[in-house]
Amino acid sequence: MGCSFSGLNALYDNANSGGDVWINENRFRILRQASFPNVFLVKELISDPNKIKDPSHVSDDGTYAMKKVLIQNNEQLELVKEEIRVSSLFSHPNLLPLLDHAIISVKASQDQSRKQEAYLLFPAHLDGTLLDSMKTMQAKQEFFSTLEVLQIFHQLCAGLKHMHNFDPPYAHNDVKSGNVLLTHRKGQAPLAKLMDFGNAHPARRQIRSRSEALQLQEWASEHISAPFRAPELWDCASQCDIDERTDIWSLGCTLFAIMYGVSPFEYALEESDESPQLAIVNAQIKWPTEPNAQYPNDLNQFVTWMLQPQATVRPRIDDIVIHVDKLISKYSPLK
Repeated sequence: MGCSFSGLNALYDNANSGGDVWINENRFRILRQASFPNVFLVKELISDPNKIKDPSHVSDDGTYAMKKVLIQNNEQLELVKEEIRVSSLFSHPNLLPLLDHAIISVKASQDQSRKQEAYLLFPAHLDGTLLDSMKTMQAKQEFFSTLEVLQIFHQLCAGLKHMHNFDPPYAHNDVKSGNVLLTHRKGQAPLAKLMDFGNAHPARRQIRSRSEALQLQEWASEHISAPFRAPELWDCASQCDIDERTDIWSLGCTLFAIMYGVSPFEYALEESDESPQLAIVNAQIKWPTEPNAQYPNDLNQFVTWMLQPQATVRPRIDDIVIHVDKLISKYSPLK
């Protein structure tokens, strides 16, 4: 499917009212709302059986996920365009691909000017997110095996490596269990895909004033989930260099969450007498004590290695991939 802006200049009903939606030359029927806000499960209505698509992303049953974004001003329009641009940059099996998109005019009420909506089309993953799986498993007091933890984490690292090794390097800026789609496969490790590139941008930036530091902190507080946010984004120095290792901190929190179901700093947000910023800046990790939630010390040390409060001593993604490969070899059953 293409990724050009729609040339259609028609008026459409809002997607959440049901019916059909056109994304460029492709027509889709809205089936139901998905588990995410403003995301719908849609089914393509085939009008041209000879239409050529990327075979690696064609749905067997014609179902896809469609994200709808209401655009009310130029700032929102630019944000949507940037999300589309960034999402279209990457092509990796562990990053959710943007298949197609359109920005169209929609009907408005009498007292409002005409608005726009953006429709972004993605593959449908009906098993939900890693967060969904963890909640289900927690209710049953189940945990991933050590090997499953490493296999899921390896896929996240592979997708993130593709972004960090881009030219220029890109940071995802919101790596967390809720942004990982997990598809369960019989006899195989779950398939993990990192999604939501709305906050992604070139990773490296120089901070050279207090106002720039405060501006970055404010942006981070609005866009990056607190339990997964790196220390330098809570308390940014007036003279510093920010790079893609903000994602490495979030990745360490996500590995902890794959193992134990929550971020290592979730407790600081839930307990009124704890300061989340203080806990995160000082890397005060709260390890679970339940016997059935124990993993080899290798994994705990792996988490600690990524959760270095000083970004300059935090490992980079290539180092992480090498280490997770070694751990997978160590904990894989003997052939």
